[in-house]
Amino acid sequence: MAPQPSNTRAAQLTTSGLGAQFTLVELPGQKAKQDKLQAKLAALLAGKSTSSSEPTTTSTSPDIENTPADAYEDSFIENEVFPLIQPDESVPPLNTSECIKSHRILPDVAAARLYDTWKTLIPTLVDVQLGYTQRTVGKILERPSTVLSACRSRKCAQRRTTLIGLFFDSFTSLDVLSCRCATAAQVLILHGLFPTSPSQPRMAVSTDLLAFYRTLFERSCDAVNALASALHTHYVRRGFRMTNGKGEFIQEPFRRSLGQAILWFDVLQVELESQLERAVQASRDLVEASREPPEHPAPFIPTVDVIPRERCAAILLQRCPACFGGVIFGRKLEEGGDIHVATDGNFHHRHRRSAGDSPHFYDPSYFLPKAQVDAIGRHIDRTRKSAPKLHAPLVPHEAIDLCENSYEAADGKKQKAAMDSFDDTGVMALICRHDIPLFFANIDTPGEQQKYAVALIDHLFALIPGGATVVTLYDVGCVLARSLSQYDILAETVTKRLRFATTAMHAYGHEWSCQLIYNPRICEGLGLSDGEGTERLWSRFIRLIGIQRSSSRQRRLWLLDRQAAAIGLEMRADLGDWIRRRLKRGIDEQGTAAQATLSECDATIEDLRHQWALQRQSQLSIRAHAPARLKKELDTVFALQGDLDASEKALQATSEVISKGNASQCTRDAIESLERSHQRLMDKVDVLYASLNVHDRFPELEGINVEFVRTLLLARDLKINIRKRAIGSFFEWDKLDRAVGSTQQALGTKLHQQTRKAISKRQPALLAALRKFNGYCERLEELYEPDCSIPLPTPLPTKLNELRNDQTLMEDIWITPSVGDVPRWLDDQDVRDGIRAMLKRDRCIEEQRRLGLEADNLCRWFGDELAAIELALQLPENIRFSILLRQRREHLRHLQIRWSNPLASPLRFESRARHAESLVMRISGASQECALHWVPLISCTTSVEEEEGAEDPEVTATFFDDPPPEHLALDDIINVDTLDSEDEEDIDIPADPRALITWHTPQQVIIDAVPPMNETTVIIPGILRTLVCPARDAFPQQIFEPKDIKILASPTALLNDSLINGCAVLLYLDSLQASPAVQQYAILSTHDLPRIRYNASDDMLWRNISRTKYWAKDVWIIPIHRPSGVGHWVLCIVHLQSKELHLFDSFAEQRPWKSEVKDVMKLIVRLFNIARQHQRVFKVDVDFYGWVARPLIVKDRGSD
Repeated sequence: MAPQPSNTRAAQLTTSGLGAQFTLVELPGQKAKQDKLQAKLAALLAGKSTSSSEPTTTSTSPDIENTPADAYEDSFIENEVFPLIQPDESVPPLNTSECIKSHRILPDVAAARLYDTWKTLIPTLVDVQLGYTQRTVGKILERPSTVLSACRSRKCAQRRTTLIGLFFDSFTSLDVLSCRCATAAQVLILHGLFPTSPSQPRMAVSTDLLAFYRTLFERSCDAVNALASALHTHYVRRGFRMTNGKGEFIQEPFRRSLGQAILWFDVLQVELESQLERAVQASRDLVEASREPPEHPAPFIPTVDVIPRERCAAILLQRCPACFGGVIFGRKLEEGGDIHVATDGNFHHRHRRSAGDSPHFYDPSYFLPKAQVDAIGRHIDRTRKSAPKLHAPLVPHEAIDLCENSYEAADGKKQKAAMDSFDDTGVMALICRHDIPLFFANIDTPGEQQKYAVALIDHLFALIPGGATVVTLYDVGCVLARSLSQYDILAETVTKRLRFATTAMHAYGHEWSCQLIYNPRICEGLGLSDGEGTERLWSRFIRLIGIQRSSSRQRRLWLLDRQAAAIGLEMRADLGDWIRRRLKRGIDEQGTAAQATLSECDATIEDLRHQWALQRQSQLSIRAHAPARLKKELDTVFALQGDLDASEKALQATSEVISKGNASQCTRDAIESLERSHQRLMDKVDVLYASLNVHDRFPELEGINVEFVRTLLLARDLKINIRKRAIGSFFEWDKLDRAVGSTQQALGTKLHQQTRKAISKRQPALLAALRKFNGYCERLEELYEPDCSIPLPTPLPTKLNELRNDQTLMEDIWITPSVGDVPRWLDDQDVRDGIRAMLKRDRCIEEQRRLGLEADNLCRWFGDELAAIELALQLPENIRFSILLRQRREHLRHLQIRWSNPLASPLRFESRARHAESLVMRISGASQECALHWVPLISCTTSVEEEEGAEDPEVTATFFDDPPPEHLALDDIINVDTLDSEDEEDIDIPADPRALITWHTPQQVIIDAVPPMNETTVIIPGILRTLVCPARDAFPQQIFEPKDIKILASPTALLNDSLINGCAVLLYLDSLQASPAVQQYAILSTHDLPRIRYNASDDMLWRNISRTKYWAKDVWIIPIHRPSGVGHWVLCIVHLQSKELHLFDSFAEQRPWKSEVKDVMKLIVRLFNIARQHQRVFKVDVDFYGWVARPLIVKDRGSD
């Protein structure tokens, strides 16, 4: 019996390849198409004309044209049904590897021939386009007739071409008659239509519709698909449908045709603008040649011999006349230089390798050629093979190394994009200080290599005068500056005129010593230049990211280049508003705030400058940086210490759990053995720490308490860790800021959630580190010995928003004893605030001077440009550009109004205009009484007048003092404290409470009688025993040990906090027996005010202060310890009813009270809020405005 066949997949019969039954399958319709094309070719060879169906606006579309270059350029073919071909078993199986076609990513010969045809056609259309513009500008558009012709002789043999014309409201069938006088494309342009194919178009688009889209492109970037879909929908709703020969509706009849028309119409406009610019430039050269000597001397002493009326290249003048419109250069780099630019890379603007490329059709005006950038890269590689040059670094190399490790931009080898998927990975931009784009470099390497920034800088120096100086702001400017100092990457003639600075927003990512040299807010001469214009530029490019990734490589560059040109023209017209905003929001408001701080500062400007010089000198020294080896060893010890602390907690928890149960003796012995082993490990860690020989490497720490030094180094290391963690969170904010783009753009939900998640993930660890650091600060204050002369570290805020603005975050902890007194810049908060205010005021003054020069440059460029355009209008060879030249002149007249500002009045611009007219008359020799030609305009008046002084929200959306958008999006995260605060009823509580310090004693001071001492308070010399005061009246038990009593018995010993707190309790209890009025006083501990400084939690404050019932008291007494100097105790008495602070200091020092009064006011606000949270009502109505601080004595009484 034969076995039954299996029904499994493996048992089925198979054949090799695709199988014989598939060998003769052909593509459907291929044979029919070949027959049709052969018939049409035979008819053409026989001299017969092929018939084609007439296109109509309601149904059918024309047949496909038979042209080699653009046969299917704008065609649309619906699927047809063809008979199947029976297979032939005699044909061998197909080779599948030959049938599968690979995806083409490079242009083929047909595409190259098509683009060459377009490029040959475009120059022939310029004059025709100018004629159409001349005929239609300022007039209502009219629909052309259905038969279009441009024959001048009316005797030429004409060729009729039927096509479809697309207009704003509909499409229609048109007949185009071409002849020897005008080609079909020229006839279309003359009548306001642009062909979608260069030789035999079957569709044309209204040039006014394309011009409208071109203007829309400047605002919304590329949207060809949106325009094609919108037009199709609009036509259908108006009753116009496109159908094929069978009467079937076509789904996308315009997309490809519109794409070609938009692209090549823009190329036509670029060619037209290029010819116009060449004509105007010839006139500029004539005007410049006729110039007289300089109108006024240089407002500064140049560093090199300057040539009168040196000018930057025309391309720079046209892009930013404020920056490059000067005529005298040579300002010292220490004074800010002549020109400020910024550069930065963006790796979002990538291009997918699979998207392929198209033939070359456009020469970018902003992008540097790839060959130029690669040549710089090869030069850098060659120079780096040589040994670094010896040079005196401005910043220690240790600090620059840390900056380089902190920034990805400094790592040129780090891969930021998958090169297998992307062939272009980003864009590098160079902008002026007004955020106007100057040049771009296309990034085609995995990382942000230095060759891109160097190429842009080198290209800029090739276009400016030989004596001009430049300041470049770059995220990693410190790293690039060191590279240029070590290697001959740029010529010496360039490097001596080049200075680097970091961008203002990314300065916090750099070491403090690096910021002292490269932070633009600290550097002398940089004014308010921040270098963050690149971020604002990227936000305007954000809509192009998705489009350019799937476009061809050439089209990507075209999109970026054209968008940059549109942004540049818009921002150039906004220069007057930019100067007004900078005067108001920058100089006026920031300068006023800085001056107010300086007015409150006791130190003079000369003292502040001296302290600032001392600070720079000290913090730029190599000793300010711990040796790398020691830091690494300390990191290892501290990490081990942290692991042992964690294991100790786990061991204690385990021991507690086991001890509660019925553990066996064996289990208890094992626990005790583990505890002994852990203690031995802890002892070995101490020995390991001692073996580091910190005192040998820092001999100045010899003799200082070992526990103090250990805590100090722990705090120093922890602060470095906090800074890195905080900077990581700040960079997340920067990503959010890029995602926001601008205040007019909505934040994407996905990116918003991802960013919030990343910041929230880092927040608990960062807050824990902050609390631990503040605990170290508190411990250091307890261990502090005044004679060690080491300044104590300042605690850090626990709110991330406040931490970002805290200047002390960037400063390392001081670990070297000061020689003599502690410097005021390190110890005196008033001097530190004064130094920051002085620097801000200096930057505002520098900014005002630079704005004045830029206003002069605008006036000068306005006059020169107006003269060039007027002269171009006079020259007969420019008659064909007359309408465009008049439009430019009207645009300049409009800029005359927009550019007027407090530093350049309208009269100055008007004077420049009159001077330009007279100069043109002198050059051309024309009469003063020439006819004026006005551009026809259509204007409308409205009854609504704009309010005087009203600001456009589009213009004033972002200012210097406005909160960053990422703060608004993450307000609930960055303002969170250690505990969440609850919403309370509306009470006006200032965020930064202040009290006015007036150095006059109160008019009436009530001195209470001192209660008589009893026998228990008398200390008998030689008898020292522990004294205990039992708990009483909410005060805990007070214990006075013999060592404390010995201090009390000594007339020269320094009191500690235990004695101050304990004696205050005794004095209060004894006084309470003598006078019940003492109940209105609340005695606070010496630890309460430091808890405010160290940002203790509300729970901790409540646990330690609630026993005083401060909310029911009229007067608070706060003892304060000043650890610096000799270790001094002072007293602050808070009178809630009268809103006065009475200050007692036996030394009668005024300076330290400024920071202490601020802390006292913060304490009052914190305690008020905590009492409200616990439903406690204050006895008096507390008002936080109008507080006054007065001294109780104004004469030094010494330490009696």
